[in-house]
This record gives sequence, C-alpha cells and structure tokens, in this order.
Amino acid sequence: MLAADDRPGRGPTFRSTLVGLVAATVASVLAFAAGPLGEGSAVAVYMLAVTVAAVSGGLWGGVAAAVASSLILPVLDEPTQGLRFDEPRDLIASVVFLAIAVVVGLVVGGAADERDRASKREREARLLGRLSTQMLSGELPERVLDEFVQVLLEPFGLASCRVDVVLDGTELHARAERGGAEPGGPTEIVPIVVATVPLGTLIAERPAGARALNREERALLEAATRQAAVALDRARLDARARLAQLDAETNQLRASMFSSVTHDLRTPLASIKAGVTSLLDEGARHDETQQRELLTTVLEETDRLNRLVGNILDLAKIRAGALIPRRTPAAIDEIAETVVARMRPRTEDLSIELQLAPAIPDAAVDPMQIDQVITNLVENAMRHSPPRGTVRIHVAPAGPSIRVRVADEGPGIAPEEREKVFEAFYRGSESPESAGSGLGLAIAKAVVVAHGGRIWIEETTAGGTAFVFDVPIEEPRP
Repeated sequence: MLAADDRPGRGPTFRSTLVGLVAATVASVLAFAAGPLGEGSAVAVYMLAVTVAAVSGGLWGGVAAAVASSLILPVLDEPTQGLRFDEPRDLIASVVFLAIAVVVGLVVGGAADERDRASKREREARLLGRLSTQMLSGELPERVLDEFVQVLLEPFGLASCRVDVVLDGTELHARAERGGAEPGGPTEIVPIVVATVPLGTLIAERPAGARALNREERALLEAATRQAAVALDRARLDARARLAQLDAETNQLRASMFSSVTHDLRTPLASIKAGVTSLLDEGARHDETQQRELLTTVLEETDRLNRLVGNILDLAKIRAGALIPRRTPAAIDEIAETVVARMRPRTEDLSIELQLAPAIPDAAVDPMQIDQVITNLVENAMRHSPPRGTVRIHVAPAGPSIRVRVADEGPGIAPEEREKVFEAFYRGSESPESAGSGLGLAIAKAVVVAHGGRIWIEETTAGGTAFVFDVPIEEPRP
C-alpha cells in the first residue's frame, strides 16, 4: 500500500540514520556479551551489522552503521583506553575498515534502494493499469466515477475520496469511504483537467493522525486523476456519438417512412381516382363487365389503403408499448384456414397450400393478432413468389409451442439481410418495385415477441424463403 510505505527515501533521513546506529549498537552488545573476540571476528560482526543496516535502512543506513562501527571497533579491543590510536597501523586499520564498510553500505544500500524503487514502480504500474482497465471500459460516466473513487481508497490509505465534475452541463458526483478509517486527516485537492479544460476536482482525505501524501504519492494521485479525466472525456464523447447515431437513425427512419408511405399511398389512390374518374365520365361507355372490373379495382385498392393505414397504426402502438395480446384459447390451425380462405381470391396465378398436422392443441393467443401475423407473412410470400408459384403454409405442434411455417419459391433472402427484414420500412435488395411498405414483417415480429415466441428465416429446398414462428401453447408466467 503506497501510503503506508514509509521506508527511507533516497536522501539521508533521520530514520535511515537511526537504523544504522541501532545496527551498530546491537553488534557491539553482541560482541561484548560474547566476551573477547579476535580481530577478524569483530570485523565480521560489524560488517554484518553494516549489511543488515543497508538492507533495512537503505543507502544512508549502511553509511551510518559503517561510521559508527569504525568508531566502536577500536574501543572494543581496549575498553578502558577509549578511542585511541597508539600506533599508525591502528589508525590505518580503522580507516581501511571504515572505507570497506562504507563501500559495503553504499553497494548493499544502493541495491536495497533500487529494489524498493522497482517495487514501488511496480505497485504504481499495477494501480494505473487497474485504473486503465476499469475506467476505459466504455462504461457510463457515473460508473466510471464510482469505480475510480473506490479504487483509490486502499492504495493511498484514504479515509474518503470524492469527485465532483461537470460534463456537458450535467453535474456528476461520486464518493467512497473506507470502513474503519476515521476522517479528519490531511486533505489533497487535485483538479481534473482535459486539454486545459477543467472538468472538476478530486478531494482525497486521509485518516485522522495520518501524515500528508509525499511528493511521489501526490504525483501518482495526479497521474491517476489524469486517467480519470481521459476516461470521462471518452465517456462524454461516446455519449455524444451514440446520440448523433440515434439522431441519424431517427432521421433515416423518418425519411424512409415518408418515402415509403408516400409511395404506398399514392399508388392505390391513383388507381382509385382513375377508376372513379372513368365511371363518372359521361362520354365514356362501359358495359356491365367493365364497370364491375373498375369497381373491383376501386374496392381492392381501398382495402390496400386500409391495410396500410392499419399497419401504420399498429406500428405506432408497438413503439408506444401498447401492443398487449388479449389472450384466449384459440385454434391456430383454424386461424390459418381463415387467412387462406380470405387470401385465395387475391392469388390470381399463384396457389396456396395449407398443411395441418393432426391433433393441434389450442394455444393461449390473441386470435386477431395471430391472424395478422399469418396474413402479413402470406402477403409477403405472395409478393416475392414467381408467376404460377406456390405459397406453402404448415402448422404443427413443436414441443410446448405451435409452429407456423410460411414458404415461398422466390429469390430468397441473403443471410446478411435476414435480421434487417424485420426492421420497419426495410426493403431487401432483392425486393421488387411492388414490394410492400416494409411494415408487415416488423409488425409480425413484434406480435410474436409480445406472445413470448420467436420468429426466424429458413431456406427452402426449392430455393425460396420460409418464415417460421413459434408461439407458446400456454401463456408465459410473468
């Protein structure tokens, strides 16, 4: 934990000096307690003390132990004489010992300090890496801040951490507290800035009685804060990008809807107007067959307009969340028979085959909505079927569901378009000019999903397309 690591720094600190003096003192006590030692043994004891001090107290701890040992070692031989050098060789020996001890202290202490620095850099790298992983994960700004303040508590030994920022005019706040830590200690305030633009501030409070963060710890905190600023800026830009994408999709949807609805409304209206105008023309002579054909055309185009308006209203219900099935036990095979009977007069040169499995149980569905699903699928199959083609409908149980399959003999749907065809106003690349408004399949999917079922597309052996949907036999439990 960074804040709890109070080991001596690179300079001569009081604690490192104290460690050296204590090591030399302990060595002297051991030497006196063991009785008279030879000169070599005494030197070995003090060299061990210098090494231990360098490892424990760093470079300056080893130097302090070396100086103290060089002063104590001459006294050890003649305690009653004190610190005296009667002969030049004694002074030389003491100086040589001091030089060797200092070198040992410098080497071992330097290695210990380098080890501590490497360990500290590793901890800092892990902290920054953890922050980078958690904060640059594409989460919302609120989640980014909550994770950020929580991550900082333990490494910096904080009692609490708070962040207040303003993103695009919105104020965001996050606060975390460490359990068992009493607030009231030194407080650090770090600005959160992105490219000279201030976003807010970070307030880090240490427990009561704790020391303030040192320069290195504050630098690390500032580095972590810069990462938070980058993550917040990224989250802000992502939110803007999502909003821009949503606006673009909305505008595209509106344009598609306007184009589609305009085209689909104009076509039947033109046919209706042409038929009525011909019937009202006093100069035109129509026999009974021609009049019937014109009136039939008007009726069919009126029905087409009615279906289009109904689909638009249904789409509005879906988007408003008002598409709620009114479930009742119903025979889906009978619903399919009704749809086929209604659609056959409109098939012209197409044929419709209905295949029903025996003993199909009733299902808890909304009969009107399921009728609409099958109708939309059959109309879609008819539009994409070739002349004299066949539309095949198959209804059968499928485990806890009833499965309906509507297949045509058309050109098929490319795999990359099979999900898109269920989107409102989407028309596939293979769709003919006479294709519908692009609402039928979107409404069919919405109805099936509202019933707790699913709908998908399969290929057929004849090369066409099969739309398949399942609806549960029993009403799903909420």
